[in-house]
Amino acid sequence: MMILTWVRLAVSRRCYASGWSQPQSVIMPLIRRLDTCFDLSQADRAALERLAGFPARDIEPRRDLAREGDTPHHIRLLVDGWACRYKTTPDGHRQIVGFILPGDFCDFSGHLLSRMDHSIGAITRLRVAQIAPETLDALVVDHPGIGRALWRRELVSASIQREWLLSLGQRSAYERLGHLLVELFCRLRTTGVVNHDHCAFPLTQNDLADATGLTSVHVNRTLREFRLQGLVELDRRILRLPDLDGLMKVSGFNSAYLHVDEEGPVDAYV
Repeated sequence: MMILTWVRLAVSRRCYASGWSQPQSVIMPLIRRLDTCFDLSQADRAALERLAGFPARDIEPRRDLAREGDTPHHIRLLVDGWACRYKTTPDGHRQIVGFILPGDFCDFSGHLLSRMDHSIGAITRLRVAQIAPETLDALVVDHPGIGRALWRRELVSASIQREWLLSLGQRSAYERLGHLLVELFCRLRTTGVVNHDHCAFPLTQNDLADATGLTSVHVNRTLREFRLQGLVELDRRILRLPDLDGLMKVSGFNSAYLHVDEEGPVDAYV
């Protein structure tokens, strides 16, 4: 069953990269993501679907999409793949400060700033739509509902950032890693790419270490502990959470900071 799921995910990615999918699928991750923030009207959805006509470019895995200090000229929407925001210290240590998933903007407010204050790196092969800033500005003016959804999306991103800061400062390594796995699983589920209790998961142990402030050895040890407790299975780039409720409880996960509507897929634990 696990192998079949992996094959389906791989075929789906190849079909998309080959251009077999319909143009609307380019923008569907964004529509699904915004729907978790705001009840979009049919007119809003139709307006967003027109963004599918903008050019897209592919980025190879482990390459930078943008670097700190760059001047952004487009608003880039991640259509397919995984990316991360990161900062580096003068001696070359990397700290991942956020993950970018399908339906997320890579640099939503970049055109309002003079330069990038962080770098964006591709974890997997990416497909990125490049949207002219003036087009998105006009879309927000003509469709206030889209504007409110985008604004709320940015507020949710800030909320996630605060939760990461809490994890780094106050949660144990065990709680920190479990919390991140649940968060990513929940975010992926809002875009419809989760199959019951498992999903594609391309992050390496080094990626998880750089996001949680741990060493890769500590991440490996914690993942093994989760596996022995029947909470997490991570194999061949497939993440399976056989006991999501249990993992949420032991990591102190409260989904309130994701601001998913009440009918959303994740229950909160205090």
